[in-house]
Amino acid sequence: MSQTTTLKTSVLERFLRYARVDTQSAEHSETYPSTLKQLGLLDQLVAELRALGISDAARDENGYVFATIPATTKKLKVPVIGLLAHVDTSPEAGGAGVKPVVHERWTGGDIRFADDPNLVLRPSELPALRDRVGCDIVTASGTTLLGADDKAGVAEIMATAEYLLQHPEIPHGPVRIGFTPDEEVGAGTKYFEVERFGAVCGYTVDGETAGVLDVETFSADSMMLTFQGFITHPGMAKGRMINSIKIAADFLTRLPKDLAPETTELREGYVHPNAVDASVDRTMVHFIIRDFRTAGLHEKEQMLEKLARETVAGWPGSSVSVEVKESYRNLKEVLDRHPEVVENAREAYRRSGLEPVDGAIRGGTDGSRLSFMGLPTPNIFAGENSFHSRLEWVAVQDMEKAVEVLVNLARIWEERG
Repeated sequence: MSQTTTLKTSVLERFLRYARVDTQSAEHSETYPSTLKQLGLLDQLVAELRALGISDAARDENGYVFATIPATTKKLKVPVIGLLAHVDTSPEAGGAGVKPVVHERWTGGDIRFADDPNLVLRPSELPALRDRVGCDIVTASGTTLLGADDKAGVAEIMATAEYLLQHPEIPHGPVRIGFTPDEEVGAGTKYFEVERFGAVCGYTVDGETAGVLDVETFSADSMMLTFQGFITHPGMAKGRMINSIKIAADFLTRLPKDLAPETTELREGYVHPNAVDASVDRTMVHFIIRDFRTAGLHEKEQMLEKLARETVAGWPGSSVSVEVKESYRNLKEVLDRHPEVVENAREAYRRSGLEPVDGAIRGGTDGSRLSFMGLPTPNIFAGENSFHSRLEWVAVQDMEKAVEVLVNLARIWEERG
C-alpha cells in the first residue's frame, strides 16, 4: 500500500448504517447487556461477517461477538492478534433516532446542525477539527450524539475484515474480531473470556486523534465515604440530633480545589465526588479516584480518609466508614512487559504515513481490564472526537486511515511472526 494514499473501503457506508441503530447502554441496569437493544446491532454484525465468508462468527449469551479472519500466510505459528470495539453508546446524550450528516469536503467554517440551529461546531475551539479542512466530516443532526464512540471503530474493523478477505495476496496470520457491549457503563469485559478469544494480544479501536496510539490509561478506584449521624424528631432534637448531611457538606468544603477534574489536565490525577445519597441519619458520598500511578490512588484515598476523620472529630457523636473498590489499572504496567505489541502498532502507523504519538488517556478503555486479564491491549485511534455529546464528529479520511493501519498491523505481525 502507498504511504500517502489512504485506502478506499466500505467504512463510511458501514458507519452510517451502524450509527442509525440505537445501542445506548444504561447505568444501574440489572441485565447484561444493560440494554437488550444492543443485541440488535451485535446480531447484525454476525450476519454481515458471515456474509463476508467468516463462518465462525457468532454471538454468545452475554452479547459478545467473536469471529476469525482466516490466515493467508504459509508460515507456521504466526501469532493470533485481536481487534476489538464496543457497540454501545454513552447514556450521557440521546442515542435514539440518530441522523448522521456528511459534510463533504468541509471548507473550514462553523458547522451548524439542522435539528438545533443553536448548536455550533466551531473549528476555532477545536484544533483537531481545524486540521481537517478539506475532509468529509460526519456529525449527527443536533439532537443526539453521533455514536462514533465506538461505531467508528466497529465500522473500521468490519471494513478491515472485508478488505483482507478481498485481498488474500496480503500475507497475515489469524485475526480475531471481538465486538462487545456495555463499555460505556464500565462492564464491557465483565464476561469476556480471554482464553476463548484466543489471541496473544488485542487492539481496541476506540481512540481519538489519527496518529495517536494510547499506551497508558488512568488507574482508577471508586471510594464510598459513609457519614453516620443520629436522627430524632426535629421538635425534640436539641442536644441529640446529629445531621449527617451537614457533616458531609463540611467535609466536601475541605476538598483540595487543585485535585478536581475541572482543575487538572494532562498527567494530573484527581478526586471527584460524583454522587451523594443523603439523609439526616446517614449520608454516603461516592468518589471516583484517578491517577496514572497506582500508588497515587492510594495517596489520594488516604488523604480523603484523613479529611473525613478530621471532619467527624468536630461533630461529636458522628462517625465515618470508608470502602474502596478497584475499578481498573493503567494498562502501561502490562504493555511494558510486551514491547512488541506496541512496537508493531507503531510500525503499522509509520507504514500508513503517520508518525506515531504515544498517548495517555485520562480515562480507561476495555483494554485497561483486558491487559490485566492476560490480553495486552493498547488502543488505536478510530477518529472519534467530542464524544459523549451532541457535538460529536468524525472525519471519513481518519476512518479510512484507521483501516489502513489495521491492514498493515496484520501484515507486520505475519512478517515478524
